Amino acid sequence: MTSLARIAAIPVRHGRAVLVAGLVAGVALPDLAFAMKGWIAELVACLLFIAALRVGPRQAFGALADIRASFGLTLLYQVGFPAAAILAFALIGCNGPLATGLVLMMAASSISGSPNLTVLTGNDPAPALRLLVLGTALLPLTIIPVFWLAPALGDAGAVIGSAARLLVIIGAAAGLAFLIRGFVLKHPSPAAIGVIDGVSAIAMAVVVVGLMSAVGPAIREEPARLLLTLSVAFAGNFGLQLLMVLALRRRIADKTVAPLAIVAGNRNIALFLTALPVSVTDPLLLFIGCYQVPMYLTPILLGWLYKPRPAPGATPDSPP
Repeated sequence: MTSLARIAAIPVRHGRAVLVAGLVAGVALPDLAFAMKGWIAELVACLLFIAALRVGPRQAFGALADIRASFGLTLLYQVGFPAAAILAFALIGCNGPLATGLVLMMAASSISGSPNLTVLTGNDPAPALRLLVLGTALLPLTIIPVFWLAPALGDAGAVIGSAARLLVIIGAAAGLAFLIRGFVLKHPSPAAIGVIDGVSAIAMAVVVVGLMSAVGPAIREEPARLLLTLSVAFAGNFGLQLLMVLALRRRIADKTVAPLAIVAGNRNIALFLTALPVSVTDPLLLFIGCYQVPMYLTPILLGWLYKPRPAPGATPDSPP
């Protein structure tokens, strides 16, 4: 093993601790969090590049049947879930910022780090990458019925513009990574994959610092509100993941349950910060910050749920 691979193996072995370190830094170093907030778009693009480089184009696109299934799940996640939430909140008369945050979270496409989270649970990131690319591509269409059902969310046209810009970023990052895989890194060795995984863990920890800018002040000034918001963020994120695990585990191959369920709960709600008016997004900043906590703790708190199970009839000494 080369010295680079040995160094990269450190964050891979301690990947979950690295994510927690990013969360802690975002809370404990508010000045750094505010400074990094302006670089979130570039950092997200780097995350996607790393994920696409690890997966490669062949796995990313998969078979035609996989793409059809991904299309159906994208519509369920980005239209079905938020539409159901809007109707449920209307029935109970709930229309505050937490309800708005949950609806926008469900309406968003996958976070760019979903393949990276999948890797940290020991599962195949390719299905998560497919949902990321397809969900982002369809976002300009899927948000239309959601914003029609809830016009108070803001101007759907502004979101379409942001979604289109995000699609360009994703296309560029993934395209460059696929070119490198096609011409430079055709058959990466286990050591090379280890280096990519190590860089991925560090990059995710860096990204979360900028997204936690509203949490540090809330700890000191509004602890009760912080606790409520954090509880709702956990319920929304983990609730959707658990729901999809229960729905998918008996219907599809076990190895694909984890990436599909992880995407269900982990969405790119931060996209709306650049697309909607300040009157809508300012009350959501604390929710978006709190939402990073269950997102980054997914490999730790739900790792037992996503742990790859041996194939039927396999023994502990059987090859994977």
